[in-house]
Amino acid sequence: MYQFVLGKISTLSADPLASVLAEQAPQGARRNPWLAGRTLLARALSPSPVPEIIFGEQGKPAFVDAHPYWFNLSHSGDDIALLLSDEGEVGCDIEVIRPRDNWQALANAVFSVAEHDELEREAPEAKLSAFWRIWTRKEAIVKQRGGSAWQIVSVDSTFTSALSVSHFQHGELSLAVCTPTPFTLHNGALQVL
Repeated sequence: MYQFVLGKISTLSADPLASVLAEQAPQGARRNPWLAGRTLLARALSPSPVPEIIFGEQGKPAFVDAHPYWFNLSHSGDDIALLLSDEGEVGCDIEVIRPRDNWQALANAVFSVAEHDELEREAPEAKLSAFWRIWTRKEAIVKQRGGSAWQIVSVDSTFTSALSVSHFQHGELSLAVCTPTPFTLHNGALQVL
């Protein structure tokens, strides 16, 4: 079972569920995304409470060993995504498709030869969307492994492996998931709060 949920940080961090968690939330810029993520988890697991969350060596959050679910959260701008699974470790990434200074230089630095080929096959007006498509796939793979952002350069998102990698564009959002069993991301697979 996979559950993929999208929401708005501004809405979820102001939800009554978030107010219950406010004392545990970090201060500063991370506060609202943290509250929104915990609210998404609480809604997805309801009526069960959110189990204790621990962090791996690279900082990937996970439920304590006794809980049979794996999850991953990602946010970009005011958008946040949750991928929940009972099938094993998962990774997800969400990015608002937007201009980014030096995106082509970044692609040159971290994309594999095959990823560059994929980017170059796109029409000029589609290259920015293609950049974010490839970027989110790479991030989802790294996050599934529990790796750090610095490992993105070593990932080739076009490489066929035992993992399933799926991408979907939802409006101005580029979404990608990496799962241990096949899961195709599409409109019917999205739950939007």
